[in-house]
Amino acid sequence: MRTVTTLRTVALLTSAALLTALFLRAEDAGLPSGEFRIQLPLGISAEIWSYFVPRDNPMTAAKVELGRRLFFDKRLSVDGSVSCATCHNPKLAYTDARVRAEGVYGRRGVRNTPTLLNAMFQSGQFHDGRALSLEAQAKLPLINPLEMGNESHLQLVARLQSIPEYSANFLQVFHHPATIEALSKAIAAFERTLVSGNSPFDRFTAGDKDAMGEAAQRGFAVFRGRGRCSVCHAFNEAFPFFSDRTYRNTGVSGNSAVFEPLAIQARELVRRTSPAAGLQQLAQKEGASELGRFLVTGHSLDIGAFKIPSLRDVELTAPYFHDGSAKTLADVLHFYIQGGKSSFNRDWEVQGISLTEGEQSDLIEFLKSLTSDDTRRMSNYESRNLSVVSGP
Repeated sequence: MRTVTTLRTVALLTSAALLTALFLRAEDAGLPSGEFRIQLPLGISAEIWSYFVPRDNPMTAAKVELGRRLFFDKRLSVDGSVSCATCHNPKLAYTDARVRAEGVYGRRGVRNTPTLLNAMFQSGQFHDGRALSLEAQAKLPLINPLEMGNESHLQLVARLQSIPEYSANFLQVFHHPATIEALSKAIAAFERTLVSGNSPFDRFTAGDKDAMGEAAQRGFAVFRGRGRCSVCHAFNEAFPFFSDRTYRNTGVSGNSAVFEPLAIQARELVRRTSPAAGLQQLAQKEGASELGRFLVTGHSLDIGAFKIPSLRDVELTAPYFHDGSAKTLADVLHFYIQGGKSSFNRDWEVQGISLTEGEQSDLIEFLKSLTSDDTRRMSNYESRNLSVVSGP
């Protein structure tokens, strides 16, 4: 374990399992400030963690504790039925195990819920990267009618200011009343404690040659070799998250019957002198979410492109793809062995490959070796600290 120390203090967590589930608790009543320390799991260096903590939102124990409370509090939603943890459940590796997310009043979202584990290291948040930071991401679900349903950030802030403990906590942590900026910084600070490592693969690469079985080791060779998985899911010691942090169209959008006509319209928009207004109109059409990164950038190469996710803990985050169309890891392999779905703008590097049943089985064993022991334990971990606040 490596230790990162910032400007304020609180006792170290006793295990990385508690790190991903709880972080370092400040005292419930007073939220005392102090030197903040975090135990990082094997495989995640102190240097890379520190690099991804923004200077305008330094970590403090009190801020992280406030963010944790907000994360599990259903009162952040308009009807008191949904918290951040509803879709990002610690017992489900910070996902919800649904094909598509479900928000207030049972409304269903348009995409699958990604995990928050190691989200701090991503190039952008959401499947299309429309939020550049955890702080920016935290604001959007709050006012999304399909998620937490508030009419405005002001409505939510007024609600928080009416809750005595939050009123006091924001003053103590930020030295001013609650604001949407402060709320997003607190939640983001908590999310930066959701760091996952300490997998059999991490122990294997650290020198424990018994940490991975022979099947997983063979699978790693397939992953880097004939399987061509590392073309997108790159791994190196400096950035050990099995993602090249790009956005690609792997053909998944082709699962939607409306994608092709929408993609043609998107391409026509790009040819116009001023496509911005048309882009906004296109984004309102049914199924437009399948256009992916294009709705963010307006670039034709981004039509149908989505973020290449990390593969850490992938065993625990089914169903897969942005549309939740793959139920199992075997389904994912089958999709790529076939060369993805033939569709408009599919990435040229997504090509069919020939793998034996044994190679496919070995590859799945390797993917399972990326599951953190701590996250696996956390998935079954129960604590009063993870209870979701539901009352006024």
